[in-house]
Amino acid sequence: MWQEVFQTFLFLSAELTILFVGISFVVQLLQRFIPYEKLEKAMETSHPLYGALIAIVFAFVTPFCSCSTIPIVVQLLNQNVRFRFVMIFLFASPVLDPTILTLMTATLGWKVAVAYTIITSIFSILIGFALEKLGFQNEVKRVIVKGNVTLPRQSSIKEAFAETWTLIKTVYPFLLIGAAIGSIIHGVVPTEWIVTHLGGEQWWFVPIAAIVGIPLYIRLSTMIPIADMMIAKGMALAPVMALMISSAGASLPEITLLQSIFKKKLVAVFVASVFTMATLSGFLFYVI
Repeated sequence: MWQEVFQTFLFLSAELTILFVGISFVVQLLQRFIPYEKLEKAMETSHPLYGALIAIVFAFVTPFCSCSTIPIVVQLLNQNVRFRFVMIFLFASPVLDPTILTLMTATLGWKVAVAYTIITSIFSILIGFALEKLGFQNEVKRVIVKGNVTLPRQSSIKEAFAETWTLIKTVYPFLLIGAAIGSIIHGVVPTEWIVTHLGGEQWWFVPIAAIVGIPLYIRLSTMIPIADMMIAKGMALAPVMALMISSAGASLPEITLLQSIFKKKLVAVFVASVFTMATLSGFLFYVI
């Protein structure tokens, strides 16, 4: 049994490593061609829907975890970018990542990756507009980040290698942890147990998964191999996606950081919004 676990881990980690390193390097290399300042300006001056799409693109090309988005959120607020676009970025950036979407395509299939991208983008836009419409821009504290908090810099091939190596050191261990957990699930946990307890179509699996995911600080790179094995074992896709979205969209460290720039009411609404996005997304995957 443990030999099978080890073989699965080697195969899974090797496959994901090739994808992770390759896509990460390409993304870092392409940073030099992304006009971040123009994107910021376009969000401020363009039509609301066009600005929302730009915010989604901005979130996609700045692949950060939930905590890493906070300094950029503060920078956007300090530059008087409209609140709704800042919130769209805040919700979308942790869950939309070119590297993660590539891994998701390789493990869960392109249909799941496309549906995930569309659903999370739409919900991020809807939440951003709704929060501004409800006046939550008044719940932002006046905060100025000290120090040099900048967007990704332009990079040559050498710098792209350096940035990729930094990313490998900080994120890659989480990928290996996910591959290890996924391999154990594949080799140790009986398929019958997962099918019996987690494989049904009961609607309450989705909100429970969304609630469980919020306190955790799980990178999507960790969740991808775990989700792949749990689905292969018979767990329903909908609660898996709800867990992935909630764990990536919010975490206790991020909530703590948000309290320094948002008032308590907006922090509470942020958590509720992540839960809502994860839950409704899960239900949509039932339909799909």
